[in-house]
Amino acid sequence: MKWTEEAKEAISKVPFFIRQQVKKRVEEEAHRWGASEVRLEHVKASQRRYLDQMEEEVKGYQVETCFGPTGCPNRVVIYEDLPRKVEECLAKRNLKAFLKDRVKGPLRMHHEFRVSISNCPNACSRPQIADLGLLGARSPKVSDVPCSQCEACVEVCREGAVSLLGQGPLVDPTKCLSCGQCITACPTGTLHEAASGYRILVGGKLGRHPRLAAELPGIYGLADTLKMVDRCLDYYQRHCMQGERFGEILERTGLDAGGRIIETREK
Repeated sequence: MKWTEEAKEAISKVPFFIRQQVKKRVEEEAHRWGASEVRLEHVKASQRRYLDQMEEEVKGYQVETCFGPTGCPNRVVIYEDLPRKVEECLAKRNLKAFLKDRVKGPLRMHHEFRVSISNCPNACSRPQIADLGLLGARSPKVSDVPCSQCEACVEVCREGAVSLLGQGPLVDPTKCLSCGQCITACPTGTLHEAASGYRILVGGKLGRHPRLAAELPGIYGLADTLKMVDRCLDYYQRHCMQGERFGEILERTGLDAGGRIIETREK
């Protein structure tokens, strides 16, 4: 659908990660008006409708993803089904009814439990500011295969986490982001995969008191990642009193206490 320049300028101010969703709403508004192009008044009308009817739009949770599933060359892991499986975990909790029982007043979008999935450490979907962030990871390990000293691993590592020491590479775990690029670049297999899956971040949020998510230890495979999603939701629903965000709950209960309950996979 054609857009006027004024309407384009207005929509360009919307955060990129929800811009397509907002664009769709505005075009639906223009259709209601019987318009052949989107004008500024359609943008404003869509905004008013959204604010007036926000509680109807709230479903209790949101799942955001990066561009990885579309074939992004940076993606570290390829679990095409993960967003759907995470959404199934959330949907069965009936979080909208849960929140209505706890929130005084109408529900707003900021009450929703937000999960953000990124398939590499570039973190395009911003998992650091979600209630639960899943960050694709592939960690390297030095094998017994002789190193050719080609330095491909050193050159590809943007964090400077890999160096050549003596007969082979050395990986600094304090700098490594588990992007897996050194593993891919290594022609001999001296660097190979130690673990792949997701790093798990908990308790991030924006708002008046922003908070970066804290990372739980380890890298989790698909099955363990889904178990952790359930554990985090268990903890959230057990301790949520007034619809507060997960980060606020962890601050109130103590992140260490929360971490002990949700931190590790089945033993």
